[in-house]
Amino acid sequence: MLNIVLVEPEIPNNTGNIGRLCVGTESRLHLIHPLGFLIDDKNLKRSGLDYWVHLNVTEYANVNEWIKVIPDKSRVFLMSSHAQKSYLEIDFQDGDWLVFGKESVGLSKEVLDQFDHHLKIPMSDLIRSFNIANSVAFVVGEAKRQIGL
Repeated sequence: MLNIVLVEPEIPNNTGNIGRLCVGTESRLHLIHPLGFLIDDKNLKRSGLDYWVHLNVTEYANVNEWIKVIPDKSRVFLMSSHAQKSYLEIDFQDGDWLVFGKESVGLSKEVLDQFDHHLKIPMSDLIRSFNIANSVAFVVGEAKRQIGL
């Protein structure tokens, strides 16, 4: 299974959509607090529809708590619009960790500094970033294509 990590997500609809994607791709979702919403938020559940009950989800109080459960930090890939390398250049493996930051500012320097692999999603110069749910779908789609659904 892929591990999808959302660091301090702010928008329940995005997290709900990502949760639904995780169920559909048999991926694990890891949520790192603080969250910008309550986990029982009706918008979260509405976006995840009735699939939320099937979601393999783990919550962590903070980044340090999450880092303690990672068996191999070399298989952690952080998404950043400032990265030089594209996610399309990576050979993904089953069990990889795909990490996404909060919607408003992305991943903090402190989090980025703890891992070697920073990846970007190629995009037009006309936009600053993609919606996080779309970003997760791009990267998970490519990873699952490589690994095999």
